[in-house]
Amino acid sequence: MTILKILGSANAISDKKHENTHMALVGNNQTLLIDCVGNPIVRLQEAAIKPDNITDILLTHFHPDHVSGLPLLLMNMWLLGRQKPLQVHGLDYTLERMEKLMDDYDWASWPNFFSVSFIPIPDNEMSLVLENAEWRVYASPVCHLIPTIGLRVEFPKSNKAFAYSCDTEPCAQVSRLAEGVDILIHESSGNPSKGHTSASQAGTIAQNANASSLYLIHYPTKIADSLPEQAAKTFGGPVALAEDLMELKF
Repeated sequence: MTILKILGSANAISDKKHENTHMALVGNNQTLLIDCVGNPIVRLQEAAIKPDNITDILLTHFHPDHVSGLPLLLMNMWLLGRQKPLQVHGLDYTLERMEKLMDDYDWASWPNFFSVSFIPIPDNEMSLVLENAEWRVYASPVCHLIPTIGLRVEFPKSNKAFAYSCDTEPCAQVSRLAEGVDILIHESSGNPSKGHTSASQAGTIAQNANASSLYLIHYPTKIADSLPEQAAKTFGGPVALAEDLMELKF
């Protein structure tokens, strides 16, 4: 069984109960971390994920509330004695900046550092990012303030799927990523604004994509409780807030 663990659900302004949005896909043999923020080791411990079990990291875009924790995680993995190689996936735009940031930390001088490979994701719709016996991960560019990708994850054994919009204003790419999924996890940043989506708009996207259920994420915590009702006005299926340390099983 594969479990999607919501490690954080807030927008850029987190609070004591809500870390910035990121998540982990935990399978029997591989673990994919989707974005990395805050104090990663602590949050991974809270989610019962061993850092050494992370095989891949996918960075959706280069904003601090999505990638600021990666340098600390890499250093902590090294200090904890990691020897396994690690793959970091993302758009060229994202990986170039992350590698430069790590160079600024002079990571090449860290002795006996484990192998880290930066693997670019093509800037095309439904680009295959990862495939193994448990899941297939696809990425498409979405409409945010900088180059950003949304995701679709399919589980061939169970014929289940979920999509994650990441940060975006309403766009056709997300609707296509979410077509017929069991769960759409969509950002809900309150009022419509450039590069972001309201709860009502997220509901419309879920409805048009024939998604079975909708989880709202990347939300302003102060108004979070009002958002599912707004989304329910435009979506006929179940609506819920994604909450920190929530588990969705596939």
